[in-house]
Amino acid sequence: MDERELRPRPPAPVVAVLAGGLGRRIGGAKARVELAGRPLISYPLRAASEAGLAAVVVAKQDSQLPPLQVPLVREPDGPRHPLCGVLAALGHADGAVLAVACDMPFLSARLLAWIAALDEAAVAEVDGHRQPLPALYPVAAVPVLERALVRGDSLRAALQLLHARAIGEQELRGFGDPRRLFFSIDDASDLLLAESWLRER
Repeated sequence: MDERELRPRPPAPVVAVLAGGLGRRIGGAKARVELAGRPLISYPLRAASEAGLAAVVVAKQDSQLPPLQVPLVREPDGPRHPLCGVLAALGHADGAVLAVACDMPFLSARLLAWIAALDEAAVAEVDGHRQPLPALYPVAAVPVLERALVRGDSLRAALQLLHARAIGEQELRGFGDPRRLFFSIDDASDLLLAESWLRER
């Protein structure tokens, strides 16, 4: 018997939907903003469920959220930085965390399942730029991420320190248009564009 078969398989990554931002450009409470009659946060949560992955929502004490059917993990009140949410999720999970933003309505279940099956830190690259969410963060990354947070590094910089695998557009196209898959809603114009794309379906 292969020695690798005797090793226990690590638990599947938990999808951590980060919802601790202020959402100033869209009027606040971004997770509750409605798109086609549903709160934004419901879209990545549905994708995680359809992928067969456990999910949590990570938010600050003062974050305004719609009713949730998944566990809520509270991150520290400060600083306001997505690394706070990633670290809080890693502290809650038994293994790796697949961190996504609450404002990404076009993430697909197939894409999340595929990223979750990777065995290393991973980040997508679209239009020559690394997209820090969604990204896969192994539990072994915690010390590196903690130091990055103290320095105020961006998520992109932290992933660079982790030597994260870059998932290129050629791989991503198997799941759809990369620009749409990774589209995030920051303001009212983004919301209108997302509504027009949903009507195309």
